[in-house]
Amino acid sequence: MASAHEDAESVDGVHQNSWSANLEKDEHAGERELVVEEAVEAVESTAAGYHVNLVTHGDNGHPEEYLYDELDEAFGDSVAYEYVDQCGCGGHVTRVRVGN
Repeated sequence: MASAHEDAESVDGVHQNSWSANLEKDEHAGERELVVEEAVEAVESTAAGYHVNLVTHGDNGHPEEYLYDELDEAFGDSVAYEYVDQCGCGGHVTRVRVGN
């Protein structure tokens, strides 16, 4: 079974299914602002009724330190998110469900 980050996709287009966004590439390491920007784009690119797994670089720390408040500000109650797990590579997976 593949891990979440191995199945992660680039952020482009609107996804009419649940998917994973790869936010743990080298350019994301230590770049929290870039991760937040692309995470918001990923959520905006997810159709209502589905979720996106935000796979973030371990160098940025736990996503609750920099991402969750930004998701709250951008989307309010229209999304629900939960921490899923830390990958074996050190990255983190946060699942964001987009409301109907």
